[in-house]
Amino acid sequence: MSISGGCQCGAVRFRVEGKVGAASICHCRMCQKATGGLFGSYASVRPDELTWTRGARQRFQSSNKVWRGFCADCGSPLTYEYGDRLLALAVGAFDQPGEIRLREQLGSRDRIADFAALAALPVHEEDEPRAAAHLASITSYQHPDHDTEAWPPAER
Repeated sequence: MSISGGCQCGAVRFRVEGKVGAASICHCRMCQKATGGLFGSYASVRPDELTWTRGARQRFQSSNKVWRGFCADCGSPLTYEYGDRLLALAVGAFDQPGEIRLREQLGSRDRIADFAALAALPVHEEDEPRAAAHLASITSYQHPDHDTEAWPPAER
């Protein structure tokens, strides 16, 4: 199995040649702050099966046990590294994050109160006229969800 991913701007890319391991979401405050989201989602990989194919992640030591990798150019969260025991990649950084199956939740003490209600919130579909017009007006500078020879494109 081979699966790739990277940061939003394309400065850092990776490839995993092997099986992606257990994936989870963590509600702890460190994961919330590290991702700027309601939780962090990470999937474990074997270090010997991970190759950084473009650029290099920067790292921040968020505790005495954990380092967090990110892109220095765009700030995208990339890794959760627990010493020599665990290397995990941010699920959203994979090119096909829908292929990663979440298996558990951690840090429930810090879970936001509305988390259980998220699935019941109203959904505004992308093909609704107002949403479609807005989306049509956007020019994305985000790296595409696949490997590229070079990035960014010259015409930008």
